[in-house]
Order: sequence, then C-alpha cells, then structure tokens
Amino acid sequence: MEKKKILERFLFPSVKVDQNDLSKAISGKIVLITGASYGIGECVASGLASAGGTLILVARTEDKLLALKKELEQRGAVVHTFSADLRKEEELGALFEYLQRYSLEKVDILISNAGKSIHRLVYDSLDRFHDFKRTMALNYEAPVQMMLKLIPALEEKKGQIINISAINVLLAPASGWAAYQASKTAFDQWFRCVSPELKARGIACSSLYFPLVRTRMMAPTAAYNDMPAMQPGQAAQIIFRAIINRSRIYSPWWVFPAQVCSVLFRRPWEYLMAANLKKKSDAKGH
Repeated sequence: MEKKKILERFLFPSVKVDQNDLSKAISGKIVLITGASYGIGECVASGLASAGGTLILVARTEDKLLALKKELEQRGAVVHTFSADLRKEEELGALFEYLQRYSLEKVDILISNAGKSIHRLVYDSLDRFHDFKRTMALNYEAPVQMMLKLIPALEEKKGQIINISAINVLLAPASGWAAYQASKTAFDQWFRCVSPELKARGIACSSLYFPLVRTRMMAPTAAYNDMPAMQPGQAAQIIFRAIINRSRIYSPWWVFPAQVCSVLFRRPWEYLMAANLKKKSDAKGH
C-alpha cells in the first residue's frame, strides 16, 4: 500500500491553486458542471462554493444533488441544480428550458464532466449493442448537443469550455474498452476540430486528459483496485488551474513518452494482448 502511495505521488504530483486567484476568475460568473453529484464534479463544486460565482449542478442523482446544494448554500454559494439523464434528448431539452426560465442560459464556464465507463470484451457484447449506444450517447452526443446550445452565450461572455477527457484517447487502445475509448475519442476529436473556430470568437477551450481517477466510475473494474490513481480532489485542483489560466491542455508529465511507446511498440502491444486473451480463452475451454 505504501509503495502505491509513493508511486501515486510520483505519477500525480499535487497541484494547489491560490483561492484568491480562483475567486477573481469565478466571481460574478455562471459555471455549469455536468456529472456534479459525485467524484470530480462534486469536488469541483465544493471547491468553487466560496469563489463568488453561480453554480449550476447537473447530474442524474437528484437526492445527492439536493444534499450537495444544501451543503454549499450553507457556505454562502449560489447553487442551482437540475437532475437529468443527459443520454435522453428530452431531458437535455428540459435542462435548456430550465436555464432559460431562470435566466441562466448565459453560461460563462462549462465543465463537461459527465461520463460513462464500461469494460466488456467484444465477444461478451455480441447481443449488447445498447452498451455502445448508451456510452456514445453520454460521452459524445450529449456534450456536443450541450455545446451547440451554449456556444452563442459563451461567445458573448468570452467564456470557457473545459472538457474532462482521458489519457486513453492519447494512447494505444486496449481490448475490452472499445465502447468507452471510441466514445471519448469521438468527442475529443470533435472538440479539437471546433476549438480553433471557438478560440477565434474568444472562447477558451481546455482539454484535460486525466489518468485513472479514484471515483465510483472505476469501482466495477476490480483490476483497478491495486493500480495507482489520482484522487478527485487533485483533479479538481487541475480544473481550477485551467480556469485561472484559461489553459489549453493538461496531461500527466509521463503521457508524452507513453505516446511515443504507443507508436513504436504497437505491434508487440497488440500481440501481447491477443496472446493473453487467447490464454484466458483456452483456460475457460473456449
């Protein structure tokens, strides 16, 4: 356990931002956070509570959102919550109606954090096309629709879009992650394509490529329990720094050499994955 903690400190050095700088960057602004009820989203909302802005927290779990709203309001924050499954167009539409009704549609900062992870081999997915549809709906279609709605206001306010991405999209693909990696890569490419257009109109675009973060999303994958991971609070500090600096990109310091290895050792990597999967299949008698 101690070795894992040392490795985590090495791989994910702590980042701390000045609260005064954060307050200057947030004061008087409207910040919309998706996936706000747990994990990274909850930590971001908590960290922004005393910064002087207006928070719009969006997530599926209404009870958790209301409890978080109560907690943050006790600390002086101005908080609005909206419970929605962003995979469903009608609920996404209801969110936009809510924003207009309460004059909240002119968002200054959008933190696109909601996401779905799934690990399943393709031979276990032959009758589960819905897994791919649901993952693509939340990780790709929902943030595209949200941004298309909010871009005019973000341009008017010279605002910022922060996409919470994953290092997976920068590295060699891994078996079992087809639905997740395809959906995250799809939105990453979309966002990178439109970013020059948005920047030309004064909108700051930030892509944050996070490693494994110890949230409930990683819990179903037992193999992750013993792997080093970033804490949600660390991820929140990186988001705060991106808000203050309006920075373009974040990725861990070791991602670039990992990308080089992904290119140079693609064949051995694919061979080892196939050999390992065959060994497991043979052991099961398939």
